[in-house]
Parts: sequence; structure tokens; C-alpha cells
Amino acid sequence: MSDPITVFDRRLLKLRRDRAATRSQDYNFLFAETAERLADRLDDTTRKFPIALDLGCHSGELGQIVGKRGGIETLFQSDISFKYARNAQNARPKRPTLVADEEFLPFAHGSLDLILSNLSLHWVNDLPGMLLQARQALKPDGFFLASLLGGETLKDLREALMTAEAEEEGGVSPRISPFIDVRDAGALLQRSGFALPVVDIDEITVDYPDALKLMRDLSGMGESNLILKRSKKFTRASTLARAAAIYHERHARPDGRINATFQVVYLTAWAPDESQPKPLRRGSGQVSLVDFLGDDAPKQ
Repeated sequence: MSDPITVFDRRLLKLRRDRAATRSQDYNFLFAETAERLADRLDDTTRKFPIALDLGCHSGELGQIVGKRGGIETLFQSDISFKYARNAQNARPKRPTLVADEEFLPFAHGSLDLILSNLSLHWVNDLPGMLLQARQALKPDGFFLASLLGGETLKDLREALMTAEAEEEGGVSPRISPFIDVRDAGALLQRSGFALPVVDIDEITVDYPDALKLMRDLSGMGESNLILKRSKKFTRASTLARAAAIYHERHARPDGRINATFQVVYLTAWAPDESQPKPLRRGSGQVSLVDFLGDDAPKQ
């Protein structure tokens, strides 16, 4: 039996990312867009982070955009794919770059001021365990900032594929990845020992001529189905064509084109430190609600 937390095929992820790296400039639009949004969030803090890590760096899109923001002096780049890591290093030859699995971080405890991750962690099997490793690798008051795909990503495409597969092949194979639920994300950060967690979501809508082009882009990005228990057979051409037709029937715009929506979840948190603000002890308030709300104050 598989380990109960082994949901995704990480070996296949590496192979697909190696393949995607050979044409990354043709398919990195989503990575580049979320990298810009992550960098903007880094600008929201006045702290300086001399030693940083770009975890799951793809071809270095985030590293190129971040530059020296946040007072970064040394930015390590890592990816599970050798070819992606090579692309990232070629983009910035002086940056230290390594091949590393997000599930097994090769960094000493308390060695990093900042960990960034752009659209990689949604393929991690044990996300709480990975977050724990990240927190341990950070110095006290170190900063963690990541984006990953949320559970509402491409729900229209997934529904169309499931319906088409049931019609064309007489059954449905596992296709729906158990991506993070935004309602659970803050609790995961706290469970991993982070302080001051903040979670917010964004939706990025991409315009497509049809669902077949969307599926080709997902394959080009290395972001197609990685569920370990997926069907190992190639999806029939008739199934893909039927899925595209269903998508068009249900979601086409008046001009005949379709929208594809990616839900992006942003995680922000800090490694604990004594200097951080603490919540007041329960019952330590000095002002009654009645003083503010008068007759509208809740009655017990």
C-alpha cells in the first residue's frame, strides 16, 4: 500500500518539469504573473532579508523579478527539476542554484531570512511537514511567502473532463487534485509553528479560444494531472474533444471564446520570535464594550 500521505507522483512531476523547461518561455505566463504579485507582497514589509531561498524556482521567473527587493543579498534557487534549475542559473549565473525536492529541504536550521515559493507547493504530498521544515530553516523572525494553486482552480475544465470521460469511456478516473482549501491554510501554518499567519486569495482569468488550447498549455507548463492513482492509459482523443465541446456548451462567451480561472492562494507567515506582538491575555481588557456600543452591546 502507498503511504497515506502520498497523493502525487513526484517522480512524474520531475519528468514533466524537465520537459516543460525545454520550452519554458512559451508557457511561463502564469508563473511570471504570480511572481509579480508575490514580489509586490514582499514590498509590503520594511524588514531586510539578506539570505533568501526561491523554493521551486522553475526557470527563475521570481528571482528575476524580485532582484534585490527586501534587502536580498544572496538568493538561493532550487527546483526538483535539473533542467529548470539550469534555466534559472543561466538567467542569473552568479546566483547559487541547486536541485532539491521541496519535501526534503537541504538547509540547516535557522540559516535563512526569507523563503519564497511561487506555484510549486500545491504538488507537495505532506504540506504540513514541508511547512514545518521551512519554519525550522528560517531564522527567528524569518519570513515565509508563497503562492500555490487553490481548490477552485480550473473547476470548469475538471467538470468537463469528468463528464466526457464518463460518456466516452464508461467511467471516471481520479482527476481532481486535493489542492489546499483556503479555509484550512491558516491553521496549517499555525500547526507548523509559524506566527502571525495571513492567507489571501486571488483569481487569475486567462482567455482561450477553446479548452484544447488550455489543456495544451497545462501540459506545456508541466501542470497536468499528477495524482498517483490516476489512470495510466492515455486519454482518448475522443474524450478530450468531447470535454472541449462540453466546456464550450456550458461556459463559452458570446464571442465563442472561453475563460479559464486559476485560484491562487498566498501564504504569509513568520518564524516565531520574542520581538513579535502577542495577543493580550484573555480578560485583560480595560474598557467595556458598553462604553463603545451602549445599548447595542451583546447581552449574556
